[in-house]
Amino acid sequence: MQDLVKRILKRFDHQQARLVLKETYQAKMLFVHNGGMWRAGPELINLCSVCDQDVVLLDIYDTPVRVNAEVLKANAIQIWQEQMNAWHSEYEEMSKQR
Repeated sequence: MQDLVKRILKRFDHQQARLVLKETYQAKMLFVHNGGMWRAGPELINLCSVCDQDVVLLDIYDTPVRVNAEVLKANAIQIWQEQMNAWHSEYEEMSKQR
């Protein structure tokens, strides 16, 4: 019975660690550009891809900000890739310990 309890607790701890890891890296995807606060991710990257060069977009606080879509997209891609690579590395390491 003790073995079963230990396995359940270990599984629960793993789930909690995954959630904490997700929240940590989601926070690291936030960045400031042209006076607006943005979250790097597929949605922002795709939105910038279909917009004209100079465009007004709503940041995460629903504030309209005039931006150069290409520059914003480049920043978002860079931050997205850096953080996703780091997140993946940490997740893989955490999974090995499980």
